[in-house]
Amino acid sequence: MQSSAPTPTAGAAAPEGAAGGLPQFDLATWPGQAAWFLIFFVIILVLMARVFVPRIGGAIAEREGKITGDVAEARRMKEEADAQAAAAQAEIGQARGQAMKLASEARAKAQAEISAKLAAEEAKLAHTAAEAEARIAAAREAAMAHVSDIAADAAAAIVQKLTGQAPSRAELASAGAA
Repeated sequence: MQSSAPTPTAGAAAPEGAAGGLPQFDLATWPGQAAWFLIFFVIILVLMARVFVPRIGGAIAEREGKITGDVAEARRMKEEADAQAAAAQAEIGQARGQAMKLASEARAKAQAEISAKLAAEEAKLAHTAAEAEARIAAAREAAMAHVSDIAADAAAAIVQKLTGQAPSRAELASAGAA
C-alpha cells in the first residue's frame, strides 16, 4: 500500500521559517540570545544586589540582634534570680539565728523559772524539815523529862514486885541520880 501523502524530495527546499534543528544551536541567533542573556543577567544581578540580598541580610541581622538581646535578657534575669536567691539565703540565715536566739532565751527563761520554783520548794521543804526537827526535839525533851519519872516508876514497880515492898521516894531519887 502506498501512502497518499506527498513525500518531500531531496532537492526540494524547506518552507520559510522552518529551519532544521534547535534555535539555540543556530549560530545566526546567538548574538540576540547573548544580548538577552546579558540583559536578564544584569536585571537579576541588580535585583539581587539592591533588593533581595539586603532584605535577607536585614533579616539575618535582625535575628542576630534578637538572639543577642534574648541572651542578654536571660543573663540579666539569671543574675537577678541569683541575687534574689542569695538574699533569700541571707534572710533564712537571719531567721534561723533569731529562732535560735529566741529558743535559747526561752530555754534560759524556763531554766530560771524552774530554778526559782525549785528554790521555793527546797525552802518550803527546809522550813517543813526545820519544824519537824523542832517538834522532834521538843518531843524528845518532853520524853527525856519524863524518862526519869518513868524509870523511877518502873524501878519502884520492879522493886515492889521483887521485894513485895514499895521503895520510898528518897531511895528512888538517889538511885535515879546515880
